[in-house]
Amino acid sequence: MKLILTTAVPHLGVAGDVVEVKDGYGRNYLLPQGCAIVHNRGAAKQIEGIQRARNARTIRDNEHALRLREQLEALTVQVPANVASSGKLFGAVTGSDIAVAVKKAGGPALDKRTIEPLKPIKRLGNHAVQIRLTDAVKFRLTIEVVPAA
Repeated sequence: MKLILTTAVPHLGVAGDVVEVKDGYGRNYLLPQGCAIVHNRGAAKQIEGIQRARNARTIRDNEHALRLREQLEALTVQVPANVASSGKLFGAVTGSDIAVAVKKAGGPALDKRTIEPLKPIKRLGNHAVQIRLTDAVKFRLTIEVVPAA
């Protein structure tokens, strides 16, 4: 089955790539999840638009990633969370919560999939998360989980 990826899929490709996958994988996973569209003449015209949108969102090269890293390391990121009286969180802090907090702190807009907590964050305090800007540029960022006001 020939598909056009609309989002990055690990071990397969990035948005805008035309890939050949087994019928079951495409029909049962990629299409229902919205990760791909069926390749045909009409959809092939959308490839340029998908790639243009991807280039606007992604990190251009390792130099750009290193500049973003310096910018992120200079930030103080506080993630507000709902807390019980015992100090435990209701739920856990996710990558999307951290991405929103980074943006509020004045940092760049990060994709939630680039943020990988090293372990589930379920308590107040300082925690380390790994941020993968590119395959070559990975680093740890310390965030502070604070009670939501």
